Amino acid sequence: MSDLLDPMKNPVTYAVPFFLLSIAVELAALKWLDHDDNTTGYAFKDTRTSLSMGVGSLVFLTVFKVGTFFVYNALYTHLALWQLPTDTWWFWVVLTLGLDLAYYCNHRFVHRVNIGWAAHQAHHSSEYMNFGTALRQKWNPWFEFFFWLPLPLLGFAPWALYVAFSFNLIYQFFVHTEAIDKLPRPIEFVFNTPSHHRVHHGSDPEYLDKNYAGILIIWDRMFGTFQPELHRPTYGLTHPVETYNVLTLQYGPFADILRQVRTTPRWRDKLGYLFGPPGWTPTTD
Repeated sequence: MSDLLDPMKNPVTYAVPFFLLSIAVELAALKWLDHDDNTTGYAFKDTRTSLSMGVGSLVFLTVFKVGTFFVYNALYTHLALWQLPTDTWWFWVVLTLGLDLAYYCNHRFVHRVNIGWAAHQAHHSSEYMNFGTALRQKWNPWFEFFFWLPLPLLGFAPWALYVAFSFNLIYQFFVHTEAIDKLPRPIEFVFNTPSHHRVHHGSDPEYLDKNYAGILIIWDRMFGTFQPELHRPTYGLTHPVETYNVLTLQYGPFADILRQVRTTPRWRDKLGYLFGPPGWTPTTD
């Protein structure tokens, strides 16, 4: 348990200096190197908000890890038919693939179910696309619990899930940029890239709910949610939030859902506000 709380045992801790260095390099490139004039770049208030969300997310992610560890460990210890050896190379390859697929499923869920979108939309609230935006993380990672459940049942040690997820998050940091154009076709075909992830952050109709990938874009290609980058996306939400208040960005949508659930009289409408797609409204009949 102490390892879960020890920041020095978290790969993300070691990546933080590289995150900050990458932001500095990107800022320097935008200032001194030639680039597309339409590049969104950085804005101080926006980046400050993103960094604040990133710091807060470390706290909530630690709470999530501690809270889920007991359940995952019980499943792994008492219900798993086998326990896979963690000292083999293939264990980490299979775990990386399995967790990345679980990430895809969770990511698709939080985009398509209103209560999930309320938790996730904070990450999409910036109208800028840069390495700072990568740190604009949600403070409500609770739905991931359900999508990771099969992994300890399949014999993956719970502590290894958190290590693999940390590397998944580190990889995703580097796809949040406009400074990198499309990469060679074999890489674009298999992996999530800046081009693919720019599409995911677009609010244009053709880009909505596309490219849910964490590390591998093959899941989107397999399950019909892939969209190539056709033009520079319009970043942010379809209805801009027009605020830099972190609490509003993180919890405002939950307050909206609570108000809708409390004011509608029909139970099917209450469930619709919770589990319907984002923007769901009751039918009149």
